[in-house]
Amino acid sequence: MSSPGELHVIFGAGPVGQALMHELLARGRRVRIINRSGVLAAPAGAEVLAGNATDPATTRACCAGAAVVYNCTNAPYTAWPEQFPPLQAGVLAGAAAVGAKLVVMDNLYMYGPTGGRPLTEDLPAATTTRKGRTRARMAADLLAAHDRGEVRVAIGRASDFFGPLVRESAAGVRMFAPALAGKPALVTGKPDLPHTYSYIPDIARGLAILGEHDAALGQAWHLPSAPTVTTRAFVDLVFAAAGHAPRLQALPGLLVRGLGLFNPMLRELAEMMYEFEEPFIVDHTKFARAFGDHATPLPAAIRTTLEWYRQAG
Repeated sequence: MSSPGELHVIFGAGPVGQALMHELLARGRRVRIINRSGVLAAPAGAEVLAGNATDPATTRACCAGAAVVYNCTNAPYTAWPEQFPPLQAGVLAGAAAVGAKLVVMDNLYMYGPTGGRPLTEDLPAATTTRKGRTRARMAADLLAAHDRGEVRVAIGRASDFFGPLVRESAAGVRMFAPALAGKPALVTGKPDLPHTYSYIPDIARGLAILGEHDAALGQAWHLPSAPTVTTRAFVDLVFAAAGHAPRLQALPGLLVRGLGLFNPMLRELAEMMYEFEEPFIVDHTKFARAFGDHATPLPAAIRTTLEWYRQAG
């Protein structure tokens, strides 16, 4: 178990990293958060450092004194195979050098299509996509390092993000900003299929819990999300909270694949379209049984997200 006042170090200051910073501070931890610039509007109790997470010498210095290290870094979506593994290797080296536990933010790409079967942690890594293979290899490397005794690792996995600070996501700015304006939300794939969306504060809470419990080590865990609904039902909730009648425009997979021939970002999205063309349901029973189910109900999470968008403009 973690102790109040101990130092927790976060690499990556995007939406997950910042939400985790606030969660850890609320739990009485000292927090050090690292990004490339060293510039971040952080509350009292959080130390902000500049650092290159791919450089082991830098990460060792950043991790000095840490009890738990969290890897919330991300790589450009079009360059995962080239740029993501070095980020992980650097953070792992820093955590291992100081004997800290390492908690890693992961996603669900490594499983590949399941034919609509709920995603559980015991599924094989059956992906055929380049980003999925990258994630599968990174997860295998983490668990192998744990098994060799190099570093104590826990992996937290979540679905498509939504929440404060989240813009680039299937449930990001193209859904919430139009809802506030009464314009059609743009969604991917087939909106009448169930699809799990993960709320950023719930992700942060789940990662913090993994960092607190040695029982989490050496395993991957699906972080709690609210009960899964269809994308259309999710959009209906967003528009109802925004005070507008729901409007939705779906971007079909065939169009995404066609446009991907000319647009690198859409080309990367095209290989992941299966997630939006079959039921995509994340099962977090394993986490709930071990540590409790803390998922925020969708209406409350959506209201908070809309309020952030109103203030952000």
